[in-house]
Amino acid sequence: MSKRDYYEILEVARTATDQEIKSSYRKLALKFHPDRNQGDKTAEEKFKEAAEAYAILSDADKRARYDRFGHAGVGGGAQGFDPSQFTGFEDIFGGLGDIFGFGSSRRAGPQRGADLRYDLEIKFADAAKGVETHIQIPRHETCETCKGNGAAPGTTPTQCPQCRGTGQLRYQQGFFTVARTCGQCRGAGKVISKPCPDCRGQGTIEQQRKLTVKIPAGIATGQRLRLSGEGQAGTQGGPPGDLYVVIYVREHEFFQRDGNNLHCTVPLPFTTLALGSEIKVPGIDGDETVKVPESTQTGTTFRLRGKGMPDVSGRGRGDLLVTVQAITPKRLTKEQKKLLEQLAATLPEQKVKPKERDDEDDRGIFGKVKDIFG
Repeated sequence: MSKRDYYEILEVARTATDQEIKSSYRKLALKFHPDRNQGDKTAEEKFKEAAEAYAILSDADKRARYDRFGHAGVGGGAQGFDPSQFTGFEDIFGGLGDIFGFGSSRRAGPQRGADLRYDLEIKFADAAKGVETHIQIPRHETCETCKGNGAAPGTTPTQCPQCRGTGQLRYQQGFFTVARTCGQCRGAGKVISKPCPDCRGQGTIEQQRKLTVKIPAGIATGQRLRLSGEGQAGTQGGPPGDLYVVIYVREHEFFQRDGNNLHCTVPLPFTTLALGSEIKVPGIDGDETVKVPESTQTGTTFRLRGKGMPDVSGRGRGDLLVTVQAITPKRLTKEQKKLLEQLAATLPEQKVKPKERDDEDDRGIFGKVKDIFG
């Protein structure tokens, strides 16, 4: 079976520059890599074809011989190139981050500890006033016995003889520079001949740590507090990570929060709304007085400035908005009914006039929409 033209495989013209060949191969290698197409024999063959074509066309001498004599000029293919060595995306992406622009590989030396998250539920009153509370978290801390180096007392880790302390083994293969984690030291760059008996060579031990958390007044659900240095311990002498405490505030049975403003609804007798009065409503600092003028309509909202939630930054406070709602008594005595009837007789009659229909109403909603868009 005759081989396909290498330029055709890489989808470039015969006059393509080295950069164009490199870019096209990169795209095809990503598209047909076996790890992205597991079990797809066609994709695997295309990946091998592209690798072979690039091995020839990326070499100036081999490309010149191929251009002159075809496949015969390069011995029938790319000798010595084995695409199967790129078995995982860590090879093509992680070890080649300087080419593809992403991926990472483990490096020797100090490593910062991981950040931790703790979800903390607090009462509404605690969010309004601020509170100091305690939490207990499990985390890895530096082993006191070995001071974090993982070696038994009296011994120290030594440089890995295989990677010479880099934590990586690099291989050059044509266009690729492959970096793999050293198998002997597992990327640490050092080997431990006698592990610490307490941490078993890990350098860290899991502990339960009790911490104090100061909750500022005005904090809201979803906001988080950062406790610097309270995360997982670092490795090889690296700094610890941070702890993020994510706050969840329980809903209040009376107040609804909107930013720093608080809303509440107060049921009142009809007589209070009609005659007017001063009423007491609960607030976060104690009872607040609201003056209800006579003839107040149900649904009216009164604003008490500066009586809402504190701003978490300490800059002022929101407002308390009190909405009054008329309540209708469910049971009336004969005397109460008589009094209401007497009142009703003195009030002007409220007549509800039917709305006059016009042509616009007769056309209905579809007619109106037609007018808008037509």
